[in-house]
Amino acid sequence: MSSAIKIENLVKKYEGGFTLGGINIDIPEGIIVGLIGENGAGKTTLVKSILNILKIDEGNISIFGKDMNSYEDEIKEDIGIVLDDIFFPEVLLIKDLDSVFTGVYKNWDSSLFYKYLVDFKLDKNSKIKTLSKGMRKKLEIACALAHNPKLLILDEPTSGLDPIVRNEVLDIFLKFISDDEHTILLSTHITSDLEHIADNIIFINDGKVLLEDSRDNILEQYAIIKCDKEYLNSIDKKDIVSYKKNKYDCEVLIKNQSLARKKYKDCVIDKITIEELMIMMIKGER
Repeated sequence: MSSAIKIENLVKKYEGGFTLGGINIDIPEGIIVGLIGENGAGKTTLVKSILNILKIDEGNISIFGKDMNSYEDEIKEDIGIVLDDIFFPEVLLIKDLDSVFTGVYKNWDSSLFYKYLVDFKLDKNSKIKTLSKGMRKKLEIACALAHNPKLLILDEPTSGLDPIVRNEVLDIFLKFISDDEHTILLSTHITSDLEHIADNIIFINDGKVLLEDSRDNILEQYAIIKCDKEYLNSIDKKDIVSYKKNKYDCEVLIKNQSLARKKYKDCVIDKITIEELMIMMIKGER
């Protein structure tokens, strides 16, 4: 399977001390990859490095087998972008963006753009400055999709959307990759979205990749053992990823769920959500 995004030994350093370092990621075509991590973990730095908005200090980034530095203009024709801190000029009407992007993208499709406006219930004659946060996000998504990209890179694309519209947007993303030739990298804090649509998960913490695996493996292999504090001492330390002591009991993150159910039959063992996994791996003790 060909790579949509390949990152080798990426390093990006900031003067304040934070470093996104030693990143090696290979994202194949035709899947949705969820990028998770707490604020300041390096998600946005990684996304902007891939897009060449930030210049990296070391390493290589290629999109569809082409080096981003050498083929930036050509590659960006194939990328749809929604970033959390990029905004359209507020003085424009929504319909003005059609003229703007016609001059930006060779493959801009005006009819597709207006179709998304109808689907998202956006009035083409509305001024951008009058739009709510959720409406602006829908407009950004419409623009990202309307030039028929092969790759979507999305930073918090469903932030500010109500649950019904969020589900509609997620359905659009699933339809987008249904032909196995399109790819999505989706950075989000709404981890429940990823449980519905992501194929793979990349978990970044403190500038490092803490975990990279398929969604199914994560949800099937990891689990939480709930036990009292005395029982915690009897759990084999090699089975423990991390643990958290509460007022009356303990929660223990383990990686081999099937083995744990055989070894620790006296305990409650719960399946885990991606959000719980993230919290336990960052905040749990080791």
